[in-house]
Amino acid sequence: MTMTELPVPRFDLFYRHAELTRLLHDYADARPDLVRIESIGKSHEGRDIWVAVITQRGSGPDTDKPAFWCDGNIHAGELAASTACLYWLHQLVTGYGSDSATTRLLDTRVIYLCPRLNPDGAELALADRPRHIRSSTRPYPFDEPHVEGLTIEDVDGDGRVLFMRIADPNGAWKSHPDDARLMIPREPGEFGGTYWRVMPEGTLTHFDGLQIQVNRDREGLDLNRNFPAYWRQEFEQVGAGPYPTSEPEVRAMVDFIVRHPNIGAGVSFHTHSGVILRPMGTQADDDMTPEDLWVYKRLSALGEKLTGYPAISIYEDFRYHPKEVITGTQDWLYEHLGSLFWTVEIWAPNKEAGITDYDWIHWYREHPPEDDLKLLRWSDAQCGGQAHVTWYPFLHPQLGAVELGGWDRLNYWRNPPPHLREREAARFPPWLTQLALSLPKLELLRTEVRALGPDTWRVRFAVANAGYLPAYVSARALERKIARGVVFEVLLPEGCSLLSGKPRLVGPQLAGHAVKTSLQAFLPNREVTADRAVAEWVVRAPRGTRLSLSARADRAGAVHTDVELD
Repeated sequence: MTMTELPVPRFDLFYRHAELTRLLHDYADARPDLVRIESIGKSHEGRDIWVAVITQRGSGPDTDKPAFWCDGNIHAGELAASTACLYWLHQLVTGYGSDSATTRLLDTRVIYLCPRLNPDGAELALADRPRHIRSSTRPYPFDEPHVEGLTIEDVDGDGRVLFMRIADPNGAWKSHPDDARLMIPREPGEFGGTYWRVMPEGTLTHFDGLQIQVNRDREGLDLNRNFPAYWRQEFEQVGAGPYPTSEPEVRAMVDFIVRHPNIGAGVSFHTHSGVILRPMGTQADDDMTPEDLWVYKRLSALGEKLTGYPAISIYEDFRYHPKEVITGTQDWLYEHLGSLFWTVEIWAPNKEAGITDYDWIHWYREHPPEDDLKLLRWSDAQCGGQAHVTWYPFLHPQLGAVELGGWDRLNYWRNPPPHLREREAARFPPWLTQLALSLPKLELLRTEVRALGPDTWRVRFAVANAGYLPAYVSARALERKIARGVVFEVLLPEGCSLLSGKPRLVGPQLAGHAVKTSLQAFLPNREVTADRAVAEWVVRAPRGTRLSLSARADRAGAVHTDVELD
């Protein structure tokens, strides 16, 4: 490949680590002015965790620009999350110079894009004989193999992990009367039919011929529960690890973000449900900081409009259990750092099959058999019968004669089927781009030099926030004392002195251009120029001296300029 050739990625397949590494570096080789690839750390098994730094390098260093974080594939089998990141990368690189929004974005801001935060887990999910664990491949909470029970894995070597069924008069499942392929629950008090025991595909250790217990994965970590905010021990939050950021993948992300205070917002891609999730995970909307809730709702509504995915509160609408709360990346970014953050659950097979009226979580606990028939018809018509695999006989090494089949959860449930992956990924770039363009952006407004005497000068330096969001991004950032006001500095050459002012001044917080009230409100907006700040110094220096001025707001970037005393 020459220096000018862009890679042509495939969005209908999932890349293994070596291929993903090569693809990312191909982008950097083709467009070094826009893309730099950086390893932010190593996984448990020693694989690089890659981040693409995407910005127009000619318009300044990435650390001087407001930043947007985007990651995917923290969970092993959620491979379409990686596809969504790669799709946005491709859109950014190919759109620069031809699409006005993309060009403005990369000229003024930086995207930190991590397409696969959990390379070890993804590699296991993509293995020739895959296993579908939750996250990292590190054994946890105990470093020892199972000595009994059923371990979920591909037993017949076809690259899929399906289900096994065995005819049993005491089984909990039966065939649907309209389509015998479909397993539905046996009714209360029902007897006299043909019933089945259904369990995940896998192998058994020390099987006594009677009892089968499905083992938890030996690799029991959930990296999304390992973040510092609201971390809880295993008895309260399964898979959370021995302590916050104990896992190298999470620690790499946390360290990178903390080292980059210019990150003001971000999105984490997961699968599945076809929904945009916003904080909090631990609090009802009524308990959130109202000003932040209003911003979240406004930007989330924009996501609904541009992606077609509904936007909901995690606490209000997406808890796995009504008595429990779940936490993850979005809670840490918002709760600790005050950065706005969303989790996107890609892909809704239910909706694809025409099931529109369902609860995000409770549908998986109980739903009408008519929904299963719709899904089965979708599998036949749109997926070549592969989303639900027709049961076929298999001689199991421990169980003897069984049947394998049922739902292929990794390839059609947890992720879209190959022919729909690009379509799902294409939903997000417009919203992501608009979110990133909403970040605060510090810009030079004016410099003034006025002579007060033959060698005495008053210097004024004015800046403005040209972004939608305030320079501090969220009220939570102010509550947590994360974001300072704009910091002005003057660098004096040797032989010059300050008569008034300090070399470094901390100025006010800068508002953005987001309006707080309508023009019909009872009280007028009194902060008409709250987006501007001015620093002033009185300097003693010879005529012709050049002073270096700078201003920085952590999340709004930095500006630098020189003035001549004349």
